[in-house]
Amino acid sequence: MNEKRNAYIAAIIYAFIIGLSFMFVKVTLSVATPLDTLAHRFTIAWIAATVLLLKKGLNKVNVTKKDVLRIALLAILYPTLFFSFQVFGLVHTSSSEAGIIQATIPIFTLILASIILKETTTSSQKIAVSLSVFGVISIMYMNGAGGTKASLVGTGLILLSALTSSLYNVFARQLTQRYSLFTITYIMTLFGFIAFNGVALTTHVINGTLRQYMQPFGHWDFVLAILYLGILSSLGTSYLSNYALSKIDASKMSVFSNFATLITIVAGVIFLKEEFHLYHIAGSIMIILGVVGTNYLGTSRNLSKKTSR
Repeated sequence: MNEKRNAYIAAIIYAFIIGLSFMFVKVTLSVATPLDTLAHRFTIAWIAATVLLLKKGLNKVNVTKKDVLRIALLAILYPTLFFSFQVFGLVHTSSSEAGIIQATIPIFTLILASIILKETTTSSQKIAVSLSVFGVISIMYMNGAGGTKASLVGTGLILLSALTSSLYNVFARQLTQRYSLFTITYIMTLFGFIAFNGVALTTHVINGTLRQYMQPFGHWDFVLAILYLGILSSLGTSYLSNYALSKIDASKMSVFSNFATLITIVAGVIFLKEEFHLYHIAGSIMIILGVVGTNYLGTSRNLSKKTSR
């Protein structure tokens, strides 16, 4: 019982960290470019991961060049494309809308798994998936109805980040069985550190703005936000979710990732004074009901199968 309780506590903390991360990204974007934000975020994350590696011992990441290549190819999806779409999307949309759309990650994962991995889904799950997808479409349509082109651009980019994350979830299954979570996390963090810093520094050199690279650290709000994003949001959530998944079912854990959506919405409205409309509420309800239904109905069917055996 204590292990289950601790697992649920870890899942709740995970949801809060993810839910608040969009707000902190918006804070960093107020003083830094999207590329610089990504570069500094993964610099902090890589430093923190390296400190953990040194404390654990260098033998904790014992991989060959071929292993590094496999993980690096996966890292193109996450973190490279995922965070690129996310941070540029947040330039054009609110954290509330971003949080709602990111709630579709489990939905896209289910669809892609059925296509790529040939996994089967029940009719009830498909109805729940359709409900969540309709919720996203309704938000995008209402954004367009308001004549806000920039919001449509932001919504599209956040949707692409959700799709990229879902592709990562599908293709990462074999790697997570072959390598430890820390090994994958460290190499992907290193890949993000090299990729984002490489692009950011190259851009500054070309534009002759290299001095601007470190300027954001002159703002305490940026420093606190980037520490949060690098240490907690990039590294901490990986360990929390891994611990929770070792104690409770994956379907139950996925519901907590969507609880993060509600945290994002509330944080954006309260702290960033963002606008929130009735169609956001309707869309978010459809998305969350669809996600919960997908997991709950699927779990019920699986349990019945196990019982019949």
